[in-house]
Amino acid sequence: MKRFMLVSVLAVSALASQAALANPDLAKAKNCMACHAVSTKLVGPAYKDVAAKYAGQKDAEAKLVAKVMKGGSGTWGAIPMPANPQVSEAEAHTLVKWVLAQK
Repeated sequence: MKRFMLVSVLAVSALASQAALANPDLAKAKNCMACHAVSTKLVGPAYKDVAAKYAGQKDAEAKLVAKVMKGGSGTWGAIPMPANPQVSEAEAHTLVKWVLAQK
């Protein structure tokens, strides 16, 4: 029984690691990287800067998911972020969790 539990835990960990590694690929596939980079400002802010700005905010994920889905303006300057209808709500949550984990 212990062996089965260990194998199950390892399998879940492997799947979680694969999902975490897939997030930069998801960001590329959804064209997020056309305007953003992890550590440098492009058209929009660097993901590290976004993570720092929203660190410790309980509602950060919900706020940022809404911005990904609907767009936004004024938080990072004059250039607005367009809505992203090609991103599902589940994908937006995955992307935002990844962005908030950047250090």
